[in-house]
Amino acid sequence: MHLSTHNWMRAEPLETTLKRIKKFGYESIEISGEPEQYKTKETRALLKEHGIRCWGAVTLMLGERNLAAKNQGQRERSVQYVKDVLTMISELDGEIITLVPATVGKVVPDGTEEEEWKWVVDATRECFTHAKKVGVKIAVEPLNRFETYLFNRGAQALALADAVSPECGVCLDAYHIHMEEFNVYDAIRQVGKRLFDFHVADNNRFAAGLGQIDWPRIVATLKEVGYDGALTNEFVAPVDRTPAAPYPDMVERHPVDISPEQLKFIQDHGSSVLTEKFYTDQMRITAETLLPLIK
Repeated sequence: MHLSTHNWMRAEPLETTLKRIKKFGYESIEISGEPEQYKTKETRALLKEHGIRCWGAVTLMLGERNLAAKNQGQRERSVQYVKDVLTMISELDGEIITLVPATVGKVVPDGTEEEEWKWVVDATRECFTHAKKVGVKIAVEPLNRFETYLFNRGAQALALADAVSPECGVCLDAYHIHMEEFNVYDAIRQVGKRLFDFHVADNNRFAAGLGQIDWPRIVATLKEVGYDGALTNEFVAPVDRTPAAPYPDMVERHPVDISPEQLKFIQDHGSSVLTEKFYTDQMRITAETLLPLIK
């Protein structure tokens, strides 16, 4: 196992992110799933310069992106988006994309269970065919019920992976599974060798170590099932707008270089653009919590 991180949680130059995470002992990064933001030749050079490899990306299912949409054109555009992310990661020598099948924040279905299952299976199969072509793995990620109605538990993500291919995998996220699973350790065991990625944030979605999750037991269970991939940092610290706020200086009041869509995505997670100091502290705390457990 090694330590990785997403970078969608704060708008800043990629070089700034790479310098910070290298200092704290991160080995790789999951690039924000927005292919139009990255010129892969320049990005590869930056990664090489800072000694950080691309582990993969997570699909940012914003707006109309939805593999389970009733509208065929919407599904086709969503499939093309996923293909574009897969191509980007292939060009960055990455290994995996984490696939969130439906629009984040959408909690009302478009059709019956049978209809949506067919739509999402067919769309994911098409994405998987492209993934095989470009040499990148797909891991289906379940989210908690307040972010999606479609897949909330590892068993559901595994069912979609099974319907697509034995070579399709699952990504689990410590924050989500502590909300939705009957037993988080059994959930990890059930996915077993099909666990291709693992995202980390504590039960309050602050950095690992700032909540109630038993990280030594989580890491031990991952080792038990033979997981040897990334622990990818994905904290989304909730903003406290009351006088009880323990971190009054956590919010960047004048963010730059962030699209309205990405800002909305972050805000829909109950957060905001974080200040560099607060963000850096969260990166450091995650590393200090997890690195001793995985080395």
